[in-house]
Amino acid sequence: MSDKTILVTNTGSSSIKMALIDKESEQCIAEGIAQRLGERDAVLSWTISETEHSYDLENADSHAAMRNMLNALFSLIDKDSIVAVGHRVVHGGEKFSKPIVIDDEVIADIEFLSHLAPLHNPVNLIGIREAMKRLQGVPHVAVFDTAFHHTLPPHAYLYAVPYHWYKEYGVRRYGFHGTSHHYVAQEAARLLGRRFNACRLVTLHLGNGCSATAIKDGISIDTTMGMTPLEGLVMGTRSGDVDPGLHQFIAKKSGASLEKVTDMLNRESGLLGLSGLGNDMRTLLHAAEAGESRAVLAIEVFCYRLAKSIATLTVSLERIDAIVFTGGIGEHASAIRAKVSEQLAIFGVALDVNRNNQHGRDTHGFISMDGADISLLVVATAEEKMIARYVAATLFDGERRI
Repeated sequence: MSDKTILVTNTGSSSIKMALIDKESEQCIAEGIAQRLGERDAVLSWTISETEHSYDLENADSHAAMRNMLNALFSLIDKDSIVAVGHRVVHGGEKFSKPIVIDDEVIADIEFLSHLAPLHNPVNLIGIREAMKRLQGVPHVAVFDTAFHHTLPPHAYLYAVPYHWYKEYGVRRYGFHGTSHHYVAQEAARLLGRRFNACRLVTLHLGNGCSATAIKDGISIDTTMGMTPLEGLVMGTRSGDVDPGLHQFIAKKSGASLEKVTDMLNRESGLLGLSGLGNDMRTLLHAAEAGESRAVLAIEVFCYRLAKSIATLTVSLERIDAIVFTGGIGEHASAIRAKVSEQLAIFGVALDVNRNNQHGRDTHGFISMDGADISLLVVATAEEKMIARYVAATLFDGERRI
């Protein structure tokens, strides 16, 4: 095992993920996940050298789970090998445009920004505080989901609402999944044999949460998520774009509060709401094959809205070198990639069926036909590796690695 590693943490309300990344090679040395937090069957597992170590976390909350995860890790590896810790933080607002070393002022700023991500930033802070207690002799770095999108121009991030809403309340489009979009875009440039800052890409992060981003010459210039992760594409349980008047209409018709309507758009909509069967695309694809009409409908809406958003993003790029699929759906659902590609034929998109069915494994990620106007790629995301890369660049290597 390397004597210089970076610990990466991603603290959520119902799960915590960690990874130990070699500072130089970026190899993942250990992976840990605590799941179903707050429930009787909460469980923790660490995988080191292909050996899994499991622990019962009955009813553990985020605080207790963090402590248990770190205790278990330090019983399995040399704690002194950790030279830095990188923490995923969902929302950095306009304050944070790049990773930053955490101190009391940064913690206060993240806490202040929690009103922009009330479901995420507070639990991100739990992970930061617990890790800082246990690893006091090393620097801790905050890496923000929104930071990569800080380069959006005003015409892309401003809403057509009273301007003082932006100046007084910070109402604007921020974008999310930035770490994933940045990583797969860099990998796509490598596969294309081009410099990252000379590529025009549309990257698609498709999982339970979904977003698409236009990347021009190495920077994000437009993205589908907005002030919150609710805007944009159809997702697992999120509606994506809806008429803003829908909130008032449903509130009046149903008697539900505005907060309840928003909660339903976040937790009971998307693939789940359309299908009535679930939010997992694998379940819906199997159901669609069996003739379940609402599963078919949910898939059709998902793919149409995705293709429509890709077409919209091309306005900002002038040309497209590649469309890049990533995330659980993007990497594994060949049927979704095929349907979306078919709807983009007007742009010269041409999918190779055999390559697509193999998820591009035998062709270095390429699933487009040879000679196609636009390359289609499947690239596995590695957010933990990218966070470690940010940390290394912030603390040790300057701008060389990002």
